[in-house]
Amino acid sequence: MFNRRSFGKAAGAGAVGASWAGWATASTPAEAATGQGSSPTPSTPEQRHTSFASVRQIRAGVLDIGYAEAGPAHGPVVILLHGWPYDIHSYVDVAPLLAARGYRVIVPHLRGHGTTRFLSSATFRNAQQSVVALDVIALMDALRIEKAVLAGFDWGSRTADIIAALWPERCKALVSVTGYVITNREANKQPAPPTAEWAWWYQYYFSTERGRLGLENEAYRHDLAQLVWKFNSPSWHFDDATFERTATAFKNPDYVDIVIHNYRWRLGLAAGDPRYDALEQRLSQGPVINVPTVTLDGELDPFTPAGDGAAYRNKFSGPYAHRTLKGIGHNVPQEAPEAFAEAVVEADGFQRR
Repeated sequence: MFNRRSFGKAAGAGAVGASWAGWATASTPAEAATGQGSSPTPSTPEQRHTSFASVRQIRAGVLDIGYAEAGPAHGPVVILLHGWPYDIHSYVDVAPLLAARGYRVIVPHLRGHGTTRFLSSATFRNAQQSVVALDVIALMDALRIEKAVLAGFDWGSRTADIIAALWPERCKALVSVTGYVITNREANKQPAPPTAEWAWWYQYYFSTERGRLGLENEAYRHDLAQLVWKFNSPSWHFDDATFERTATAFKNPDYVDIVIHNYRWRLGLAAGDPRYDALEQRLSQGPVINVPTVTLDGELDPFTPAGDGAAYRNKFSGPYAHRTLKGIGHNVPQEAPEAFAEAVVEADGFQRR
């Protein structure tokens, strides 16, 4: 199990070639002296990293993708995928833990976030699920990565699930928070219980012109995301600085178009690109994922299905494990980075057995 004591040993003895220069951290004197910690526990600002060393850029497909990288250049690759309203800083503590174990860690800003930009002003600002997954395939091609462990939450879970389902030859293993979240737009026409619908309030807000205007308002955009953070993660006591680091990613010029299109497309209120209809048809059939997988549920996540992973267990046919993280909400990698990193190592270990 990862904790700050074992992490320190790994960083000191087992991470040959890992790059640590430039990592900014914040720790209390007691934490620095003892190296103690536990997993999973809600993270506190005093115990965590605060930034990545740098963000790189690379042209991939229709995008110039911004991404952070850590660990040895020739280590086994892990790609960590964020959700909404989050950014790469969801993994600011997970990345060094995995780098210390010898992994090459890639953390990209999804389209419409951070320093990721479209190469052409004429490109449709499309956020349907298959296109976001194709962005990650294009990134892997640009970085000459044949195969990687894919891990994500929220939009990132969906994206990782899609790649594992449609392109398993590119996915070595999978970690997916809230399990199988590939969108079936036909099924989305059916109502959920009121308590579940309530958790999705912003999805319906964004379906209106009033919601678009609210997201275009920079102050409202900021406050809306902060409200969602608090609702999604009721036990996570993040500070203002932690939120503001991520909020910078929402100033991307395509942020509003991408967020609005994503949620409207899911509800069948916006069209996708017909070029991807065949992929979406395959996804609508709920393809089974056969790569080694660990699924994670945050106990306090308002979007976690009931039943300790049973609701989606039959969607994973390969080596599999499920973990429910007590006291943890939606943003699992930032709330419980040690548990998330441990899940990556566990999933990767399945394929070696």
